[in-house]
Amino acid sequence: MLTLYQFELSAYCEKVRLILDYKGLAYRKQEVVPGLGQMEVLQLSGQRQVPVLKDGDTVIPDSTAIALYLERQYPGRPLLPDDAYTRGLCLCLEAWADEVLMPKVRRVFVGALTQDAELRLALLPQETPDPLRVLVGGLPADLWQMVGSGVGLGIAEVAAAKQELREVLARLSGMLAGRPYLLGDSPTLADLTVASLTLTLKFPALPYLNLPAALQGKGIAGIADDPTCAPFFVWRDQIYQQFRRLVGEPPAGPTAVIIE
Repeated sequence: MLTLYQFELSAYCEKVRLILDYKGLAYRKQEVVPGLGQMEVLQLSGQRQVPVLKDGDTVIPDSTAIALYLERQYPGRPLLPDDAYTRGLCLCLEAWADEVLMPKVRRVFVGALTQDAELRLALLPQETPDPLRVLVGGLPADLWQMVGSGVGLGIAEVAAAKQELREVLARLSGMLAGRPYLLGDSPTLADLTVASLTLTLKFPALPYLNLPAALQGKGIAGIADDPTCAPFFVWRDQIYQQFRRLVGEPPAGPTAVIIE
């Protein structure tokens, strides 16, 4: 049984989950508690970051390394095109999404947390004590924005990242006009990466993740509700409907039972 060490809200972990579902592979999720829980990941993989995949005695950190490992070990439903040119283009798009797109997404999402009390409250676990909920939801927006400014996530920086993302999503929509996937008629690692790393810009309306129901369908104002971005999110949701299993749903492949 494959084991994925993860944070449920991590976009890079979501990338691996989408790849595993696409390939129809059964896996067990091991949620890592930030802080002390990362010591187990450090002992296992030599570094603290997730995702980390364990396949028998083999341990693979990093979402790209995991994707390439799964492609070698479980070649059914391939992630990479056959011809060298399209394969190289696929890997370039995947690297761009990891290294350029994702930092902008993270900046906008964390920036939204400093301004949107409803979003902050929705992310709290159900067992969070009421006094802490009041504190998280009731702190003035000016104070959150001051904290954000101190780490480079002030109003101006977040607004600039939003504008850049609107332009990027419009360009991606242009690439997808008249075709189902970024590189032609078949899905590739590029599609799964771009789809998963934009998760927090607009959460899918269906329960693909173990997250509060209040987050389903919720998006970042100024992006999720921008008409120029709408075609991209239609495409992203179609990728999820095709390949991502719902919480509790068995994998599409013939392998064994999922343990959540």
